[in-house]
Amino acid sequence: MAKYNRILLKLSGESLMGDGNSIDVNRLNDYATQIKAVADMGIQISIVIGGGNIFRGLSGASKGYDRVKGDQMGMLATVINSLALSSALNAVGQKSRVLTAIRMEPIGEIYSKWKAIEAMENGEVAILSCGTGNPFFTTDTGSSLRGIEIEADVMLKGTRVDGVYTADPEKDPTATKFDTISYDEVYSRGLKVMDMTATIMCKENNLPIVVFDMDTYGNLEKVMKGENIGTYVHA
Repeated sequence: MAKYNRILLKLSGESLMGDGNSIDVNRLNDYATQIKAVADMGIQISIVIGGGNIFRGLSGASKGYDRVKGDQMGMLATVINSLALSSALNAVGQKSRVLTAIRMEPIGEIYSKWKAIEAMENGEVAILSCGTGNPFFTTDTGSSLRGIEIEADVMLKGTRVDGVYTADPEKDPTATKFDTISYDEVYSRGLKVMDMTATIMCKENNLPIVVFDMDTYGNLEKVMKGENIGTYVHA
């Protein structure tokens, strides 16, 4: 039995990077097979993927790009990653549909809540790109918004770290991992689970988050089965 019926999976663009490549095909295929395994359990899946492996608007602004145009470039980067993931899913026999917050047919259909839900109910993975479609909002905030809109049971934040820690475990060897933590404690401790806008949206709309290591093969299925991995963030 799956613990959740409908999920919003947030993947970072950086997680797709290989050795000097914007998209690591092996990592992409690894993600696709994990996602298909969960879809085969009957779970409805939507995905938001970042674009930081190609272009990040905020870092572009620090180099002199206009912030609005930089964020728009970042939105297009998320579309490239979404198309790559859709292709990888199709290659392993999993149907998918790319929906974009900015109109750009025939690359993808324009996003609406009802199109995304229809796709999921038909057994397709709904890949939701372009963030919110607006500058100054991260793909974390886009994930929170989409998760709330499509009435997901949970947001799964797949990262290279196996949960939320008291400090950055890559910098502080004494950092300890939380099994569960409230949004209020995330805020009071200043922990970087997501940006503050995304965190507040999840808290106010009672959307829990599971932060887990997506790069360890099989972890996504373990989360779906309710195994105690990662960190459960709740209101």
